[in-house]
Amino acid sequence: MPDFAYGGPGEQDPVPYGGPAGPTPAEPIRVLVVDDHALFRRGLEIVLAQEEDIQVIGEAGDGAEAVEKAADLLPDIVLMDVRMPRRGGIEACTSIKEVAPSAKIIMLTISDEEADLYEAIKAGATGYLLKEISTDEVATAIRAVADGQSQISPSMASKLLTEFKSMIQRTDERRLLPAPKLTDRELEVLKLVATGLNNRDIAKELFISENTVKNHVRNILEKLQLHSRMEAVVYAMREKILEIR
Repeated sequence: MPDFAYGGPGEQDPVPYGGPAGPTPAEPIRVLVVDDHALFRRGLEIVLAQEEDIQVIGEAGDGAEAVEKAADLLPDIVLMDVRMPRRGGIEACTSIKEVAPSAKIIMLTISDEEADLYEAIKAGATGYLLKEISTDEVATAIRAVADGQSQISPSMASKLLTEFKSMIQRTDERRLLPAPKLTDRELEVLKLVATGLNNRDIAKELFISENTVKNHVRNILEKLQLHSRMEAVVYAMREKILEIR
């Protein structure tokens, strides 16, 4: 009778029932699609469904719904528009990072304004892509961000570099000038801006209206002859304005 025992000289390990063993397939990248246009969401789902390593696990029509879905589904990637009703994408970023810390956020938008790019990055976004990119580039960006990289549309990256260069140049030109005097309240507002708080949170912190905060920020920028909140913080740190009392 033939010997069916395993483990003898020259024998191979038994093959599990069902065929030869192969590598365990990697888990697909789980994506939550957030956009206020249902047709656009559906188009993305159809496109991404063709990618074997990407799975759309849910969708949302605004930032508020995105936070709820992120908490429930815990996606790997949130692909989200910037400007939406009820709650925009940038505002939703921070909340999504709180309820789903491992989720990485890619903003997919028509907005090519530098301010939106700065605010998105500050809020925790890992990517910023314009909707003019091809469908193949969307899948490639999702894989790159899931792999730990950052993705910014080339035109936006160019604007970012140009703005930073201009920011440094303008700051260097003013280094020998005396720092403009800010009021105590303006200094308070500037300190809170430096911590990343938005106008609404600053208003709550200082017990003043959101409009009053906006006025203070505008006055700060005018006094410092700057163009953005980010530039104001960089300038204030370099000139040690935050230490003035």
